[in-house]
Amino acid sequence: MEMTLKSLSVLTGATLRGDPEIAIRGVATLQDARPGDITFLANQRYRSCLADTRASAVILSAEHAEACPIACLVTDNPYLAHARVLTAFHPQPPVASGVDPSSVVEPSASVAASASVGPGCYIGADVVIGENVEIGPGCVLLRGAVVGRDSRLVASVTLGHETRLGERCLIHPGAVIGSDGFGLANDDGAWVKVPQVGRAILGDDVEIGSCSSVDRGAIGDTVLEDGVKIDSQVHVAHNVQIGRHTAIAGCAAIAGSSKVGAYCTIAGGAGITGHVELTDHVHVSGVTSVTRSIREPGLYTGTVPAMEHGVWLKNFARLRQLDDMARRIRKLEKALADLRSDETPSQ
Repeated sequence: MEMTLKSLSVLTGATLRGDPEIAIRGVATLQDARPGDITFLANQRYRSCLADTRASAVILSAEHAEACPIACLVTDNPYLAHARVLTAFHPQPPVASGVDPSSVVEPSASVAASASVGPGCYIGADVVIGENVEIGPGCVLLRGAVVGRDSRLVASVTLGHETRLGERCLIHPGAVIGSDGFGLANDDGAWVKVPQVGRAILGDDVEIGSCSSVDRGAIGDTVLEDGVKIDSQVHVAHNVQIGRHTAIAGCAAIAGSSKVGAYCTIAGGAGITGHVELTDHVHVSGVTSVTRSIREPGLYTGTVPAMEHGVWLKNFARLRQLDDMARRIRKLEKALADLRSDETPSQ
């Protein structure tokens, strides 16, 4: 594939500086690019590579444009423009429609004529697969699952019964959506399973990373709204609600019945306890433990080593008083300094 720099400027909405007819045949990093490649600068730490790049053009922001020795596309969001260019050069290849002979499709299931079901799949009773859906090899869709048009299950994905996927969802290998949540009642020391009778419902344009799990609701539904993006090895427990366009990085976990607002980010390894709420535009740092609701937007960070629970509660209560204690200490220090000054004999 070959595209002119002008056509890429139109694609990205960027301002072109340089020869609009430069031919671009690929995308590479600043360090690895060769003539014919376009590259990008989105992180200040790689600015030193700009002068020596062999690329034919660079996508960058206005603050770096004057230092660019070659043609460039200037935009407020270089990484977004890079994503659009990369997508143009690496489109998802079309998949032939139809059901592979090795797959099992129950008679009551409905598979759109334009959909593709790969080898070794099981499509259960009353499953509905929409137009242009791709079901990759080894996927299992249990009774009543619904997959919206243009969605893609890459491989070995399991959808529990009555799971709902919206349009244009992307589910990576090994993900499980709609499995039972962790509901147990204690009977004199023994655990009794609580039936999980809700559903898992995903909106449009949701992406779930490999080996991640989204549990079905216990009573009521687990809901991921439009545009939610989840990385690999993330656990979303039963009855969790996640607002639109929230992104969650790898190994994070959200316990049951918690609610995460829209446009939030949850960094890798973070944990959110059950039955708490995070408002919109909350950003949680990596390995942070969220144990109570967050009512104000902003960046939140915090983790401490494990200790006996009662000791931890006592220490954390004192930690909350540190600012007040610091102010009182400064006030006492000033008073002591004034007292010593008054006691100093005059010369």
